[in-house]
Amino acid sequence: MRNHLKETFSGSAARPAGPEGSPPPGPPAPAALAAKVRTLGPSMTRSMHRVAETVAGDPAGCAALTVTGLAERTGTSEATVVRTARLLGYPGYRDLRLALAGLAAQQQSGAAPAVTADIAVDDPLSSVVAKLAQEEQQCLADTAAGLDTTQLESAVSALATARRIDVYGIGASNLVAQDLVQKLLRIGLIAHAHADPHLAVTNAVQLRSGDVAIAITHSGRTTDVIEPLRVAFDHGATTVAITGRPDADVAQYADHVLTTSTARESELRPAAMSSRTSQLLVVDCLFIGVAQQTYDAAAPALSASYEALAHRHSPKRP
Repeated sequence: MRNHLKETFSGSAARPAGPEGSPPPGPPAPAALAAKVRTLGPSMTRSMHRVAETVAGDPAGCAALTVTGLAERTGTSEATVVRTARLLGYPGYRDLRLALAGLAAQQQSGAAPAVTADIAVDDPLSSVVAKLAQEEQQCLADTAAGLDTTQLESAVSALATARRIDVYGIGASNLVAQDLVQKLLRIGLIAHAHADPHLAVTNAVQLRSGDVAIAITHSGRTTDVIEPLRVAFDHGATTVAITGRPDADVAQYADHVLTTSTARESELRPAAMSSRTSQLLVVDCLFIGVAQQTYDAAAPALSASYEALAHRHSPKRP
């Protein structure tokens, strides 16, 4: 019924990953390599995972190896080594070797280990606050710059007239899903957040034209989120994906794709933390857009919800 979306996903006319003219994101910092391996491990083949674990475990030794040497050490092929490097965010094996050499030099220098790409383990908290604030601001700015407002307006219009709204998210993305649902409920819309993948699918089966399903997944490859979105898509619901990877699997089943920034990862600040900031911005944009379009009904509903909860915030004195 909507094969054109799948053709667009697989063909040369795939949705752009960012604003026109913007450069592609650079390779991750060396300190982020171990976190990258953990994050992407489940999506790797066994041979790719062997390569990833080897380079993360022995950066100095692997930095000295050619692509052929690393393939022999890991019992894989040169093509597998190159594919692994690209999956980890490096344009090619040469870039991965440079990152490994940088990581090895950092380890040998005795410098304080990095908590994030910019924050060392011995940084004072005042510096941590300033650096994190700057990183969050950049994350929000990148998301705002890359957000397709045409896609956003279409998603808002679908939500504003939806009979029912289902939102899917796992882990940290489920926190964002719950945030969106609570906002929509406050203005009188019928919305549900699903973290249980089985329950998500059984609910998606009931969706029809006029309903909306939203999938939130930073990687764009979370099976437990993609599966209910696919079911909703097949049953005629309008589907929306909020993702940092607009070229990933989830886009195949999304009528509208809202792209979040791909922030840098590190040992103690994985994508689950950094992506949530940009996801919450997109959620707030959706909510405000819907509230604008449904203001005559949304304003009284929001006022009523405030009044219903007022006594919990200001209990009457005996």
